Formats: sequence, structure tokens, C-alpha cells
Amino acid sequence: MDLDDARTMARELLAAHGLHDWTFTFDRAKRRAGLCLFGSRTISLSRHLTALHSPDQVRDTLLHEIAHALAGAEAGHGPTWRAIASRIGASPQRNLPADAPLPEAPWRGRCPGGHEHHRYRRPVRPVSCSHCCPQFCMAHLITWTRGGQPLQPTPTYRRSLVQSKKRAGASPCPRCGGHPARGPR
Repeated sequence: MDLDDARTMARELLAAHGLHDWTFTFDRAKRRAGLCLFGSRTISLSRHLTALHSPDQVRDTLLHEIAHALAGAEAGHGPTWRAIASRIGASPQRNLPADAPLPEAPWRGRCPGGHEHHRYRRPVRPVSCSHCCPQFCMAHLITWTRGGQPLQPTPTYRRSLVQSKKRAGASPCPRCGGHPARGPR
């Protein structure tokens, strides 16, 4: 949806529901469509997701956040909020639909087992694949790229990697049997 049209829609919906002392803004979120900030009396939409979503999805997100504003800070996603959301025409779901588009994550990770991982922020510490082993395991260390270029580790990342290798030592992982030097058994 066009951002100017979304801003107009937001202002109209805020006024229609009596939220004249509330403001509207866009934010930089990439995994959350909307936000209701009670302290500053602000309804916020993700600039990135709004541009990808249909007018109906944006309207539903706005109504979701307006229902929060009307229900109050203590209501959360509880019965009071759900009743208000239903009354004003918002879907009483807490999350975006599974088929809703998301912006592409710039960081791509791959574990030795072939699982792909995606991040919006630069990895600052070593991470292992939770699909392969439920705990951190050097045998399942994820390697990261951005735009096809490998991650250039920061000093913090390198220190964490050295510490993880020392902790792993030469013994296999007690959970998955993976060996730091040879990978999983």
C-alpha cells in the first residue's frame, strides 16, 4: 500500500474512533506490522510491511492497534481487547497471517546440515543450528552471508567464537554427538 494513503487512512480511523489526542507515525520494524505506544499516545506502522501489504491488511493492523488504544495498556490481547477489536471490525488475531508478505532479510545463514536461516540484523555472536541440536554446538555453527559476501566478524564475534571453541574442546557434543572438528555423527 502507498505510505501516504496509509497515513491518511490512519488519521481517518483515529478520528473515527475518538482518538483525537493520539498521533500516527511509521517505524522501521520488519517483523511487526503495528504498535500502540500508550505513553506517547502514538499508533505506529512498519514502513516496510505497510509498503508490502494490501489496503485491507493495513486497515486491519490499524484497527488492531486502535483496539489496544481503546482497551487500555492493561488489556493486552485479553477478552476486553478482543471484544473491542471485534466491535470495531479488527481481526482478533494477535499475529500477522502466515501468508502475509515480509521484507527479505539481508543476512542469510547456512548450517553444515543445510538448514537456512534468515536475519534482519548483522549477527554479533556465533549461532548454531537449533534444527540440528537444541543447544549451542560448534558442529552445527551457522555461516552468514549478506549479498553473497561472507560475514566479516567483529572483534566481539571473534572473541565469542574462540571462547565457544575452547568450551567445546575436542569432546563430542553430549546432546547430538557432533564433534567440533568433524561435524555431526
